[in-house]
Amino acid sequence: MLQDDMRFAILGSGAVGGYFGARLARAGHDVTFIARGAHRDAIRERGLEIRSAKLGDFLVRAPAESDTTVVGPVDVVIVAVKAYDNDTAFPLIPPLIGKATVVLTLQNGVDNVAQLAALVGQNRVLGGATYVATALQAPGLIEQTGVHRSIIFGEVFGTPGLTPRVQALADAMAPADIQVTAVPDARTPLWDKFVYLVPFSGFTGAARLPIGYIWRFPQIRDMFHAAAREVAAIAGAEGVALSPDRFERLDEYMTNIPASTRSSLLVDLEQGKRIEVEALQGAAIRRAAAHGVPVPIVSTLYSALKPWEAGNPRA
Repeated sequence: MLQDDMRFAILGSGAVGGYFGARLARAGHDVTFIARGAHRDAIRERGLEIRSAKLGDFLVRAPAESDTTVVGPVDVVIVAVKAYDNDTAFPLIPPLIGKATVVLTLQNGVDNVAQLAALVGQNRVLGGATYVATALQAPGLIEQTGVHRSIIFGEVFGTPGLTPRVQALADAMAPADIQVTAVPDARTPLWDKFVYLVPFSGFTGAARLPIGYIWRFPQIRDMFHAAAREVAAIAGAEGVALSPDRFERLDEYMTNIPASTRSSLLVDLEQGKRIEVEALQGAAIRRAAAHGVPVPIVSTLYSALKPWEAGNPRA
């Protein structure tokens, strides 16, 4: 059972993990950022700064470590690394595990919970989806655009239900000004986001353009919605129930999203970094194949993005 006074380790202290970790630290929680290189050094020397034009700026000072054996067991490990870093990041988790430690993944995609469970056991893993627009602008500096800062999370394995540990963690996060929602079955928010993120990252990445520049074309909008329904069909084949109003909310969101919005996959593409094509489009294709679900649009997006998986192939 989690206690009221929780100790957190943030594995992946960049734009997403660093932002939520900073909010938890600001609220008085014991937070250690797992980071490396210049970002780790900046947090150690100057603290972690959050800039938000709409919510206000703040600075927190908290430990930053690369070696998790120095940190030792914590109550909660929040995993926010890019999925392509799982192979190198996940081995850092075991030293953080104590008798009652839980591991909450906020990563993109639907494969991470099973990968974590294989490492630490199903009984320790919680799944979550997050909606926040942040960017690591410089070592020790995270900038937020907009006001969304939500985490929707819950149990993934076993009988669905709003367990005491999920509620306790939600109660700890809420005073940190995190828009937190505890749910009885985390598979629903994970797949709700997957239904949106696979086409959103795919279309913006393939076009190399923010969403507003492609959303004005009716044919593209139709194909976007069709791709989302391809992913929804995979969820149905796996026995996962999406939110009843998923597509109404998706349409509303896409209609009102700022035209300049870029997916994180597009941001990584533009910077010549690795991209999460295997965690998103690739995962959808593999699961679709296992169930005999046709996904022609998602397959096309995957084909366009796969050559860029490791960064610029012409570099």
